[in-house]
Parts: sequence; structure tokens; C-alpha cells
Amino acid sequence: MSDTVEQVPLSAPDIAEAERDAVLSVLRTPRLSIGPRTEAFEAAVAARTGRTHGVAVNSGTSGLHLCVRGLGIGEGDEVITTPFSFVATTNCVLFERARPVFVDIDPESYNMDPAGIEAAITPRTKAILPVEVFGNMAHFEQYERIARKHKLLLIEDCCEALGGAMNGRPAGGFGACGVFGFYPNKQITTGEGGLIVTDDDRLADLCRSMRNQGRNTQVWLSHARLGYNYRMSEIAAALGQAQMRRLDEILARRRAAAALYQKALGDVHQIHLPPMSEPPHASWFVYVIRLTDEFTQQQRDAIMAQMRAGGVQCAPYFVPIHLQPYIMDLLGTRAGDFPVTERVAARTLALPFFANLAPGQVERVKAELTASIRRQARAAKGR
Repeated sequence: MSDTVEQVPLSAPDIAEAERDAVLSVLRTPRLSIGPRTEAFEAAVAARTGRTHGVAVNSGTSGLHLCVRGLGIGEGDEVITTPFSFVATTNCVLFERARPVFVDIDPESYNMDPAGIEAAITPRTKAILPVEVFGNMAHFEQYERIARKHKLLLIEDCCEALGGAMNGRPAGGFGACGVFGFYPNKQITTGEGGLIVTDDDRLADLCRSMRNQGRNTQVWLSHARLGYNYRMSEIAAALGQAQMRRLDEILARRRAAAALYQKALGDVHQIHLPPMSEPPHASWFVYVIRLTDEFTQQQRDAIMAQMRAGGVQCAPYFVPIHLQPYIMDLLGTRAGDFPVTERVAARTLALPFFANLAPGQVERVKAELTASIRRQARAAKGR
């Protein structure tokens, strides 16, 4: 590819002057960690989700780990979760020597099939850990009912759904706790970072202690328990606080970007548009299309390679967790175990998506996508 071809990036954070000013204001103080900006950011996210407590950490993965540990999930316990997610959803269970039990996804929403959850419950099941995949909140009320019926913990992995709502209930408002992530491709960013929300006073106190090396919060250098260095810096929290003030504006821009794609790609018959519940209240994380079933994974990969060669960045979302080599070794999972996940994952393709996506960029993405699809279709006929 020529260096002169202008790239359409896969993602880009929405950073305004207010965010830059907020970061600089912290740098003018002597307090760069464990300070008032972190507390303010925690309060802003907790308020948005209707929760009592917010606990800021250095990543969504760290937040999930603290929730699993803080809720007493450990060796011998089983946690029902999805194979169609980022690996952190499974890793946080493995960190505590508990066993992830995968449930296949619903092909319409890409979230876990509620019927499959009921079938997967055993006497060792302690928790359900569902994910709002790509920001889609479908089935979360059902997950909560199942958890209550079977007296199980529900940990909401809402890392991809900040600001979304389902039937008036916000993402982060389900179960014992929820965890958000703030990587640069998320709705808002702190560079790196995450945040736990909960109404459980004990869990919040435990997570605050464990994120800071297990310290007793009342006594300096007194460590009450095993902990970790999962703190969020004041610099990151200031960025997050400023982003939270603009959250509704950012969500609106992302919905507008998604609407551009919905209109532009509606006549491309070789793809399925992204599933999204309650679009007026949706929180779009990524824009992931799925090729129709006549395309193979190899053809999907060839289409992506051709698009990248044309300057349009794209990526598969997700590689099934149960087919990751280390998971296959640890859990004995194999190809064919979760056929819906495998069929969907083999054909998904994330297109460039960010708040400031321009109509011209969408048209360029469509042109590269449709040209690449046509080339693959012709190549298949010529075999």
C-alpha cells in the first residue's frame, strides 16, 4: 500500500480542550494519585448508573478480577460466562482458580443464550458473568431473573456499554456489581482504566483496599489483606471526569455515526448489520457487521486484508475464547463446542468507528468493503 493513501482508522478517542485542561490542572498540583479527581470520577460514574459506590481501577480487567475475588469466588466454584468476548471476561475467573463454564450465544444479539444458562447450572455454580457485547444490553433482565431464581451472583461486564439503557435501566445497574472499561476505543477513555459500580458497601470497601495493595484505609502502610497495584492515577481520573461531563454528547455522536453506516450499508445484501437493542438509548462501542453464511472465515480474512490495503482499517471481533490456545489447554475446549459463537465469529468484521466519523469516510469504507466482497465472490466462483 502506498504511504500516500490516507488511512481511515479503526477507532479514535474523542478528546476536547476540556479534557486537556483537566489533565494539565492535575499536573499543576502535587497530588497525582489517590486524590479528589479519582473520587469525583467515581461519583460521576456511580451516579450515572444509579449505584451507591464507584471504585476506579487501572483497567476493566482489574475491576472484574476484584469483583470475582471480593465476592468470594474461588477454587472449586463455577462461573457461567460467554465464549464471545474479550479474554479478560474469562481471565478474571481463572485468576482465582475458579472454572469458567461457557454458554453459547444467541445469534440475534451475540449475548449469551438465556436458555443455555439454565442448562449449564450445577451445584458448583456460584455466579453468572454476562457481557453486553458491543454495547447490546439484550437479555440482561433475564440474566438477573435467572440469577435470583437460583441464588447466584450476577457480575455485569459492562465494559462496552457505558451510558446505555434497557427498559429505563442503565448499564451497570444489574446484579451485585458492574465493571466499565476506559481503553481508548471505548465510549469515554482514561487512556487505560476501569471502574466498579455497586450498592454493596462491603464489596466496595474490599475493592478499594485490594486495588491499593490490600491496605487498611485508615492506617498508612498497614496491609489488612492480599492486594494489588490496581490504582487509577489522578491524571487518568481527571480525563475521565471531563469525558463524563461530555458523555451524552459523545454518545449522540456515536449514534449518529452508527446511523450513517445503517443507511449506507442497508443495501449490501452480503452482510448482517449489527444487532442493537433500543437504538435510541444504545451505547455504541464498535460497529461490527457479519458476512452472510456463504462466506468462509478465510474469505472474511481476505476481505479484511484487501480493505486494509485500500487504507481502511478493520478487525475481527471476537476470536472465540474457547479456541484460544491456552484456554484449550486449561479447559479442554475444542472447535465445535459452541457452534453459534464459532459461526458468528468466523464472519464478523469491525469497521472504522468513532464519534467524529465523517460521511465521506463512511462512503469510502462502503466502497472498499463492497469491492472486496465482490472480489472474493468472483474468486469463489472461479474455483
